[in-house]
Amino acid sequence: MYKYHCLNPISGVGLEQFTEDYVPVSDAKAADAVLVRSTSMHEMELGPDLKAIGRAGAGVNNIPLERCSENGVVVFNTPGANANGVKELVIAGMLLASRDIIGGINWVQENEEDGNIAKDAEKAKKAFAGCELDGKKLGVIGLGAIGVLVANAATHLGMEVYGYDPYVSVDSAWRLSRSIRHAKTVDEIYKDCDYITIHVPALDSTKGMIDADALNLMKKGIVVLNFARDVLVDEEAMIDALLSGHVKHYVTDFPTPAMAGVKGAIVIPHLGASTEESEDNCAKMAVKQIRNYLEHGNITNAVNFPDCDMGYKGDNARIVLLHHNIPNMLGQFTRVLAEENLNIADLANKSKGEFAYTMIDIDSEVPEGVTDELLKIEGVRRVRIIE
Repeated sequence: MYKYHCLNPISGVGLEQFTEDYVPVSDAKAADAVLVRSTSMHEMELGPDLKAIGRAGAGVNNIPLERCSENGVVVFNTPGANANGVKELVIAGMLLASRDIIGGINWVQENEEDGNIAKDAEKAKKAFAGCELDGKKLGVIGLGAIGVLVANAATHLGMEVYGYDPYVSVDSAWRLSRSIRHAKTVDEIYKDCDYITIHVPALDSTKGMIDADALNLMKKGIVVLNFARDVLVDEEAMIDALLSGHVKHYVTDFPTPAMAGVKGAIVIPHLGASTEESEDNCAKMAVKQIRNYLEHGNITNAVNFPDCDMGYKGDNARIVLLHHNIPNMLGQFTRVLAEENLNIADLANKSKGEFAYTMIDIDSEVPEGVTDELLKIEGVRRVRIIE
C-alpha cells in the first residue's frame, strides 16, 4: 500500500489513475509520494518515507532539488503535458500585440452608455488599427515541446518562421514542420525577425539572455513574447526599450511590480497552462510516472536523477539504488549480492551529473539485511526492494 499527499488541488482525472493500492493522506510527512503544482517546498521537512515528488507542470523552482537528491527522492515533472495550452496563449499574445484589441475593448467599456456607440466606433477605431501576422517573420528560440507547436502553428498563420535551438532533440526535429527555417545563431533571430518568442529553460546560460545587447540587435518595433520564465529577460533593459519605443510590445505571462503598467507591456497573470485540459494532462502524467517508479522502479522525466527503464518488473525482485555518481559503485553492489549468494538476472545503470541510478533484477527472494548492507556503501542515498 502506497500513501500520497497533494500539496495543491490536483485534477481528479489524474488522481483517478491511482489504483486501490494507493491511499491519500493528510500529512505530507507520512507520504510515499507528493504531488505539487505551485506550493513552495523549500522550507518543508521531507518525510522519511518520501520516495517521489510529482510536479504537475514543467518548472521545478519550488522544489529543493539538491536536498531531494541527497535524500534519495526522485523529482518528476511533466514536460509537454501543458504544451498546447501554452501554445494557444502565445498565439493569442501575438494577436494582442499586432492588433490593439485591448485598447478597442477598453474604449467600448468606457463608452458603454453612449447611445451612438456604433456610429462613434467607426470614427474611434482608427486609433486601434494594427497589422496582420501573415507574412511577418517569427523567431522561435527553443524548439522543445512548446516551441515546436508554436512554430508549426505560426506557419499556418502565414508567418515566415525561423527556429533556433542548438540542442534540439531528435523527437522535436521530427515534429517540426519542414517549412521552418533553421537559424544557425541566436543573433540571426534578433536581427531579422518581427516577432520573437522564447521557449527555453531557466539555466545559468539562459538567465537574462534578452538583455540590452540583444535588444539593441533587434528591429525597431519588435514584439517580444515570454511565456517560458521571467528571468530569461533583463527586466530593466526591457522597460528601457519599451519606453524608448524600440520594442513595440513585450508580452509576458509573468507579472511583476516593475513591469505592470509599463506602456507597451502586455502582462498576463500566468495563464499559460491554466486550462482544464492542461491540468488534467499534467496530473495524469505525474501520477503515471509516480506509479511506474514506485511499482517497477522505472524513472521517466526526472529532473534530479537519470531516466532509466527496465520495463515491467515481472516475478523477479527488483533492487533500486539511488546514489552518487562515483567510481566502483557497481562493483560494490555486486559484491554485496554475491556474498548473499544472489544471482543477477538483469541490471541497468545510468548517471546524471553528480547522481546515478541502478536497477538490479534478482531471480530469487532477497533476504533481510541486504538493504542495510547496501546502505553502508558510501554514496548510496536510498535503497528499495520491490518484491
